[in-house]
Amino acid sequence: MSPPYGSRLANKVAVITGAGSGIGLESSVLFASEGAQVVCADINDKAAAATVEKITSLFGKGRAVSIRADVSNEEDVKKMIQLAVSEFGKLSIVFNNAGIMHPADDNALTTSEDIWDLTMKINVKGVWWGCKYAIEEMRKTGGGSIINTASFVALRGAATPQLAYTASKGAVLAMTRELAVVHAKENIRFNSLCPGPLRTPLLMEFLNTDDKKNRRLVHVPMGRFGEAIEQAKAALFLASDESSYMTGTDMAVDGGLCAAYVTPEGETISNSPHVSYQ
Repeated sequence: MSPPYGSRLANKVAVITGAGSGIGLESSVLFASEGAQVVCADINDKAAAATVEKITSLFGKGRAVSIRADVSNEEDVKKMIQLAVSEFGKLSIVFNNAGIMHPADDNALTTSEDIWDLTMKINVKGVWWGCKYAIEEMRKTGGGSIINTASFVALRGAATPQLAYTASKGAVLAMTRELAVVHAKENIRFNSLCPGPLRTPLLMEFLNTDDKKNRRLVHVPMGRFGEAIEQAKAALFLASDESSYMTGTDMAVDGGLCAAYVTPEGETISNSPHVSYQ
């Protein structure tokens, strides 16, 4: 009888930040379903533990552990990487997915320095530290794959400003490219995931009228918001050996947004065919 999961990440050990919800939760369960052992890290320790419980209920014990990690704290990041090695023996994949989009983040005139610094500390420093300590471990085992969550706003400007967030995600793209080039011959791959606008509770609460939703959707050729599971599927590809000749790539999973000038008219029949784990 075949096991209740695939094998695209068989014998691999992954660390995923922001694992308690959204893209991180979907990726944690999906990676486990494909054979990986997963460290589920989140600043919300109860949410991270719930993700592990979900993985255990689906695939059995020993496939995942949780840890509370504030990625703006270097020691927390170091500990989550060390946990992967102490619990599962090595490190193969890091998905630096945790980040914030602060409600007080606005334009250049109104965004406070405190909000700017907080956003940079989590979204940029947190990714840097995740990469730094991953590199040290991956060098010991002949390489690995590191995926950093950026955003389509790092590729396209928006007249609905979140300046600190946008700048932080641009920094993630630039940092990822440089790391990819520096470490290419060590077989440590770095790629950025650039999600488009997603149907998350946070965004849907903010876009609480049809006018607000349509202000965004008019720019998305597929005519709908993306789902977190669709980002997880892309991250799975980047984590797996199927993407072995890819490094330094900005992968836009955005419903065609970054490719568009004039978008099609009419109702959309596009939908996500994937089953969410949330």
